[in-house]
Amino acid sequence: MARTIGVEEEFLLLDAGSAEPAALAGKVLSGAGEHPWRRSGGGLHRELFQTQVEAATGTCATLAELRSHLHGARVLLAAVARDEGLELVSVGTPMLAGAAPALSEGERFTRIGEMYGGVIADYQSCGCHVHVGVADRETAVAVMNHLRPWLPTLLALSANSPFDRGRDTGYASWRMVQQSRFPGSGVPPWFDSAAAYERQVDRLVDCGVLVDEAMSFWLARPGVGLPTVEVRAADAAGTTDEAVLQAALTRGLVSTAEAALRAGREAPRVHEQVCAAAVWNAARHGLDGPGVDVFEERAVPAVQLLDRLVGHVSDALADSGDLAEVEDLVARVRRMGTGAERQRRAAMRGPRAVLEMLSSQTVWEQPPRTYRESA
Repeated sequence: MARTIGVEEEFLLLDAGSAEPAALAGKVLSGAGEHPWRRSGGGLHRELFQTQVEAATGTCATLAELRSHLHGARVLLAAVARDEGLELVSVGTPMLAGAAPALSEGERFTRIGEMYGGVIADYQSCGCHVHVGVADRETAVAVMNHLRPWLPTLLALSANSPFDRGRDTGYASWRMVQQSRFPGSGVPPWFDSAAAYERQVDRLVDCGVLVDEAMSFWLARPGVGLPTVEVRAADAAGTTDEAVLQAALTRGLVSTAEAALRAGREAPRVHEQVCAAAVWNAARHGLDGPGVDVFEERAVPAVQLLDRLVGHVSDALADSGDLAEVEDLVARVRRMGTGAERQRRAAMRGPRAVLEMLSSQTVWEQPPRTYRESA
């Protein structure tokens, strides 16, 4: 039986007229009510700023079930947003800045704002966080070590934030550039135990750079209060299918890691600075350029690393019945381009075209033919 999965998706609310972020999360969440799959753990939540909302799926066993949770929440939130004159978009960063965003209410959000000051002032970044069930926290940390080499490739595949304040940044994931300003961002260190992980987090809290033990900026961590591995590498997924793809690959990585642990194979200790270079390259280029092979410590085409990732987890995907679907979804991203590439194509027709494309694909069940056949 396939291990459980769940996904947390962060969305931006944009004014339908100006395409600027709109601080109306409270109204949208109030109008939406409860998550359609709340009985299995699904929920709709506030995020850091009032321009953002989050949808968390319930605990799912299959990709089909996960897709239903993801799509249902997107459709619900998008419909309520439109009633308020807004568009719900799944994107890593807003194309236009708008007014300075207001923090959401709550003591923890206030503490975050006070701790990080100007770094957090316009951090309207949205990600796609995947949870995969594991037996316990010790297993979660051991699995994380095995995931470290692959996190940059998950980022490259997801790249969906090329714009900032109305300009093309030249990066595929500006969200990751923004996140790199925070302490302890990027690929997590190699830990020899759950206790070692917890000591390091406690140390960062004691140093005054994390609000509490439930906070970190690493791209993977043990689930907070959950028996999961949480992978947080990806930009917000432009489409439901891209969120499903991130979840399937992440579950495949966790299953592959557990198989290695059962066989007594320790995770490779890839160099932290090489991992940092790999994250930077993934943020800079997405799939459209070089990536970094952290094993050989050299630049290679990013699409080659994606193929290597799929090959690495192919046995686990076959065991869960997901291999054919993952291969199809990867092929579709390579035809359509990443979210960043699609945004740039739309931007040739102006900001309005970007907004229309983003809001449309957020609730796609299938991409239109023009997107399916894009080179």
